[in-house]
Amino acid sequence: MPEEIINRVAQSALQTLNLEDLYPAGERMELDIKDQLFQGLILREKDFREFVKTHDWTQYSDAYVAVYCSADAIVPTWAYMLIASKLQPYANYVLFGSLSELESHLFMDALNHFEVEEYRDKPVVVKGCFDKPIPTTAYMEITRKLAPVAKSIMYGEPCSTVPIFKRK
Repeated sequence: MPEEIINRVAQSALQTLNLEDLYPAGERMELDIKDQLFQGLILREKDFREFVKTHDWTQYSDAYVAVYCSADAIVPTWAYMLIASKLQPYANYVLFGSLSELESHLFMDALNHFEVEEYRDKPVVVKGCFDKPIPTTAYMEITRKLAPVAKSIMYGEPCSTVPIFKRK
């Protein structure tokens, strides 16, 4: 008679934490202002204000927007402030920086509001396979938050994990 197969993972106290569950829904968009520079070097106020006035800001509705300048130019701070004022009614969030910096910021914000108490004294595995981009900063922050409460922290999948931390 064959032995009964027992799913030890399902029977364990192991808690799986999927960072993808914290992924804020919404499109990510970039706004590079390099094309608004005169000869790719200088921001001229009159021209820039005309761009701001005529640009279709509704295209950023409900999006998370990273604003930056990829050209090696000095852009006055007021230019970014002007863009932020125009994006504010439409975008979910606006950040000065790259898309990767935007993702890191969004995850840090979500993790700042993440309650770890349900993981107290339990072994936790932080899932490692995702369909969405999870920044390394999110893994570091969740480890920092879990270490004081979790019994142990592992990375990967419940059937194959890498030990990260074990409370003594």
